[in-house]
Amino acid sequence: MRGESLYRRLGHTDSSAVGKVRRDLRDFLRPRIGTESVETAELLLSEVLTNALIHTRHGAAVTATVEGTRVRVEVRDFASGMPRSYVPNADDGTHGRGMILVRSLADTWGVEAQVLGKVVWFEVAD
Repeated sequence: MRGESLYRRLGHTDSSAVGKVRRDLRDFLRPRIGTESVETAELLLSEVLTNALIHTRHGAAVTATVEGTRVRVEVRDFASGMPRSYVPNADDGTHGRGMILVRSLADTWGVEAQVLGKVVWFEVAD
């Protein structure tokens, strides 16, 4: 996918920066795609990025690319190992529901192994 891109890098202790990256994504996407798609991308970015920072402890890099009416967001972490599927039970409160949101709201998504770490990505079409 080629088009206009946004890139941000966060250290593993930057969990408070998730909100800033969300705002940067919103500002980047607003002139390019519809409001509903912007809100979906923002929500899904929060889930995937928070997972990367909490579960890997190695920081993360975010790339968002818009081509036409489709946005692709990639969150790369730098820890070995692929994510495991998790089905939360009723006692977990809100814990463990991030990837369920990604599966439900993204038009497509996936995980790709890298030489160092992995990329969790999703796409939202306007």
